[in-house]
Amino acid sequence: MPNITFTTLSEFHEHFDLEVPENPLFSIIHTDYDTNDNTRSKSICLDEPLSMTTDFYIISFKKIVSGEFIYGRTKYDCSNGTLLFTAPNQTLTFKDIVVSSESYHIAFHKDYIRNLAIHEKIKSYNFFNYHVNEALHVSPKEEQIIKDIFKNIKAEYHNNQDEFSKEIIISQLETLLKYSDRFYKRQFLNRTDDNKVLITKFKEILNTYFEQNLFAEEGIPTVDWMATQLNVSHRYMSDTIKAETGKTAIDQINLFLVEEAKSLLLNPNLSISETAYRLGFEYPQYFTRVFKKKVGISPKEYVKMHSLG
Repeated sequence: MPNITFTTLSEFHEHFDLEVPENPLFSIIHTDYDTNDNTRSKSICLDEPLSMTTDFYIISFKKIVSGEFIYGRTKYDCSNGTLLFTAPNQTLTFKDIVVSSESYHIAFHKDYIRNLAIHEKIKSYNFFNYHVNEALHVSPKEEQIIKDIFKNIKAEYHNNQDEFSKEIIISQLETLLKYSDRFYKRQFLNRTDDNKVLITKFKEILNTYFEQNLFAEEGIPTVDWMATQLNVSHRYMSDTIKAETGKTAIDQINLFLVEEAKSLLLNPNLSISETAYRLGFEYPQYFTRVFKKKVGISPKEYVKMHSLG
């Protein structure tokens, strides 16, 4: 499947045969099915395989009415509304997805929000870096809230532009992101069983990595590497683990290392430095720092305490 790259909103609109954007850095597209004349307004076709990369942010709201939609490695019912968030330079791939007649798409270039508070704030919303298959599935009540915000943005976008237009649109956009953040946190809580499956697999990967002596040979696995093994984005994996355990993915890796270190340190044939190297630490001093932070005492004190016992 060839990948299409869009550097401007105008290219994006032209490719999908949409009207020229009223603002070169911001646009909102609302598609709906007209039951009176049995025609469909121009829209992005998602029932055909599509792969594209853009130089701008995209927020899309639609309903998936047929085809499979995968969330991590689990299939989910997508009869409710679905929100997708993508950041600049991300590649979107859709396959065998048929959406409902009505949808909203907001696209805005990073230059549109540059030098504004939202430019920094948006970096804190991890869902812009989730994979497409980690979308937000809203409830009917949440869907109405989201649609109302989209409608407000659309009304202002098509209003006669004046000195207040951008400020109002940015305000509505900030509201949309805050609600989305709330709804994503709800989704993590509602899917606690699936979260536990992901965490179990996370720990199994670490166990296998250790059993194959890969810590010593390859070093401590990165969060990105762990996420790849789980077939999810590293941001989604980290947020899932944090929601379920209260600790970050890095914390979980360090806790695993500390537990293995406790056993290795009691092996009289291994020194503290050898234990550190076997666990993938390049510098024993860093191992000591991590161990003391998690256990409360240094490796040397731990060995001494158990030797006295």
